[in-house]
Amino acid sequence: MKLTSEEIERLQSNQQNIRNICILAHVDHGKTSLSDSLLASNGIISQRMAGKVRYLDSRPDEQLRGITMESSAISLYFKTIKKLSNSNSSSNSSSSDESSENKEIPEVKSEIKEFLINLIDSPGHIDFSSEVSTASRLCDGAVVLVDVVEGVCSQTITVLRQAWVDKLKPILVLNKIDRLITELQMTSLEAYLHMNKVIEQVNSVTGSFFAGERMQDDLIWRENLESGKVEEFIEKSDEDLYFSPEKNNVIFASAIDGWGFNIQQFSVIFERKLGMNRDVLPKVEI
Repeated sequence: MKLTSEEIERLQSNQQNIRNICILAHVDHGKTSLSDSLLASNGIISQRMAGKVRYLDSRPDEQLRGITMESSAISLYFKTIKKLSNSNSSSNSSSSDESSENKEIPEVKSEIKEFLINLIDSPGHIDFSSEVSTASRLCDGAVVLVDVVEGVCSQTITVLRQAWVDKLKPILVLNKIDRLITELQMTSLEAYLHMNKVIEQVNSVTGSFFAGERMQDDLIWRENLESGKVEEFIEKSDEDLYFSPEKNNVIFASAIDGWGFNIQQFSVIFERKLGMNRDVLPKVEI
């Protein structure tokens, strides 16, 4: 939906629901195409032109070369609807038949939250790394794109390190899943194993950052111990650092085709089909 100036002003007045998000990835992994799809969801461009118009590549040389050279920002509208069920029901009937007939249906209420997302599309080429670092310092969250065919590349490691240094909350997007089918012609099992390896590669990079910080903390603790400052070493947990589909921090997408989903959304679809609880489905691997 397109926002009027009055609606934008209303959203900007609620600072708790404003998020600054940057898109980080290696060059040609689909950042600008993903931006186009998000713009199309807000009605700024048509869905048919998403991935072709490259809306945030506003400079003529960016359109000519087909790469992003300068970070561009735009504000998007996002709304969440959470159902709140009120199970308070009363029955004053004496018989069981009457109680079943007169039983009140639980009232379903919805909690609606509106967000203003300031989206920044950053370059992926190594020559424009300064633009990436500047964009990440302005944000409180990051969308890390990985081409599922090419996997983790050199600039992917750089942007993951940048997100780690700036303490951003990252979301992993496995992009171009359609290439696994159209180009590599993988079966469902082969695609599953391949995507698992890509997630493991990203997690290994994140794990190396944690290990380096852990060694530095250990060195500082030993230096303080030798200087007479006796203090307990606090072991940090890396449980929340890694990407895992069941944690809902991994999105499977095809930006050029304009679709994407996480495991939680997929489990809602298969809940009735398989007769399983939607909370159990995300934990099932195969």
